[in-house]
Amino acid sequence: MTFISVIIPSYNRASFLDRALKSVQDQTLSCGEVIVIDDGSTDDTASCVSRFASQCSFPVRYFYQENKGPAAARNRGILESRFSLLAFLDSDDHWQKKKLEVQFAALEKKPEMWISHTRERWLRRGVHLNQKKIHQPGDGDIFTHCLQLCAVGMSTVMVKRALFAEIGLFNKEMRCCEDYDLWLRTSSRYPFLLVDTPLTIKEGGREDQVSWQYRIGMDTLRIRAILDLLREGHLSRDQIVFSLQELQRKCLVYGYGCVKHKRAEEGEWYLQTAEWCKTLLDRPAMIPFIIPANPPYLKRRLST
Repeated sequence: MTFISVIIPSYNRASFLDRALKSVQDQTLSCGEVIVIDDGSTDDTASCVSRFASQCSFPVRYFYQENKGPAAARNRGILESRFSLLAFLDSDDHWQKKKLEVQFAALEKKPEMWISHTRERWLRRGVHLNQKKIHQPGDGDIFTHCLQLCAVGMSTVMVKRALFAEIGLFNKEMRCCEDYDLWLRTSSRYPFLLVDTPLTIKEGGREDQVSWQYRIGMDTLRIRAILDLLREGHLSRDQIVFSLQELQRKCLVYGYGCVKHKRAEEGEWYLQTAEWCKTLLDRPAMIPFIIPANPPYLKRRLST
């Protein structure tokens, strides 16, 4: 047994949860505990966990809460955890048998690292998908990659619990892209250790998934995350430049999309924000001093 808490949030996924739990039980390196956060399920999630716990060699802890979304569920798991290392597993994903063993060993060899992720296999309705180059996970400083897209698979992560005291928990106000927001905050401060092996199997392509439900307008949440990051004030000058460049790109794409679909007022706000980014990028020497003074229209929208 190792000092690893495995955190599994679940919402009406009893049909997948059993496979996820079994993939933890089958690990060649046993964890210290499994924490299942039932985020308001109305199916037989509770009985599924109970059956698993009755024949499991390590503690299985079950917590029920009203539906609050994946960020709040993972936060509950973090706060309830008892061990110094945390591994996250979404209830519809599962692990290869050596996932914990290989990843734990990699972190043991590099004790200065705070967080690790692995490669993953993607399945859509059971069919293997080849990842595009942009989706390939990175090692070390992955901040610019994290700005582009969600560059870290949630179910691939093993992290030192103490990290959350430094960067904060998941943003519970975000029902989607909460992982994108967290990886931005993390990668802007710390390097990521990549285990260059596909040890996680990610399932996708279903309408019950949050990424499907929020697929329209998802970039508005990523834009919000970048703006929040800029407002924190801890970024280096280069990180500010990278953030403004990506913010400008996302705002232009989404803003013109709004105009095309007859949402001119919404589109104008994003196009104005893109112009604000351009103004700052055209005056790089002033960037560290200009960022805290957001234009009034930015303040108005962020406060609503």
